[in-house]
Amino acid sequence: MKNILLSALTIILLFSCGKKEETKTETTVVKDTTVVEENTLTIPDSTTISNAWNDYMTPGEPHKMLILDSGTWNEEMTMWMKPGAEPTKNTMTAESKMIYGDRFQETTHKGDFMGMPFEGKSTLAYNNASQEYTSTWIDNMSTGIMVITGKYDEATKTINFSGTTVDPVTKKEKPIRETYTFVDENTRKMEMFDVDYSGKEYKSMEIIMTRKK
Repeated sequence: MKNILLSALTIILLFSCGKKEETKTETTVVKDTTVVEENTLTIPDSTTISNAWNDYMTPGEPHKMLILDSGTWNEEMTMWMKPGAEPTKNTMTAESKMIYGDRFQETTHKGDFMGMPFEGKSTLAYNNASQEYTSTWIDNMSTGIMVITGKYDEATKTINFSGTTVDPVTKKEKPIRETYTFVDENTRKMEMFDVDYSGKEYKSMEIIMTRKK
């Protein structure tokens, strides 16, 4: 009887040991093989930083081109309120000058618009870092600031601007586009392009500027 009990106990112990080994084998841990990329950020030295800021602040050839606009201009403005609409015409004058050490152009526009006194101000800059032009516009008939950016096309002597604005009626953002052409020494042409409520682009404004002598 003892032998039977011993044999049974031995079998139970062997079976238990076998189950433990089996469980251990099934729960083998897989090591994490994720590769961590090294940070390759290079911090510029003080000389590099100083030279970069010096280049950023120094007016260059694009700024010399803006200086050519300095003076008083007569403006013949034509506007279209919507595609196919009859144009309305107005005359204004503009006074353009360079500010902050010939780094920025500031132009003040004055005249009448639809029988009301009108005044607006634009700034034009060439950003040495982004290598593009930035134009801003404010006037006494709005509460927003229009900001557009663009590149100069040497072939057409034109700065091609683009940006967005919020429509006062829909309260939604929409694209706008402007071209500023250096026609000749004493003539400039500005064209503004808007989009109608169907999303179709149309020419909304044209200003011919002639230098006042």
